Amino acid sequence: MDRDTGRRSFEAPTLGQSLLPSLERASLCARVADEHKARDIVVLDMRAITPLYDFFVLATGNSRRQIHTLTEEIDAVLREQGDRRLSIEGYESSTWVVQDYGDVMVHVFNPQTREYYALEDLWADAPRVEWEQHVPDVS
Repeated sequence: MDRDTGRRSFEAPTLGQSLLPSLERASLCARVADEHKARDIVVLDMRAITPLYDFFVLATGNSRRQIHTLTEEIDAVLREQGDRRLSIEGYESSTWVVQDYGDVMVHVFNPQTREYYALEDLWADAPRVEWEQHVPDVS
């Protein structure tokens, strides 16, 4: 935890790279999910709700293979931007994979698990972000 902000801290990128702002990184995750045919992509703004994370990215994959692809492609794009995944949970079972990037959490579900846990309902107070408007221009 950062003593000044109360937010979780993570290591800075290496090789002179700087991280994009959390909104742009969350939107980039959503775009990658969309490009790989994820369904029901939602970005929730958690900043007014919890000091732990800025954004949740939620996406649904139709199969174990698609869930793995979404997870791997999102991580690859964020690594290209200098970000580093702090942890990953659920990859083996592939019903709900959670990737922790410090201030951005990426959740990739199968349809049944997404419906059962209904994170959008659990975090109903979190505003939904129009992520398409915030995708950075990265090459």
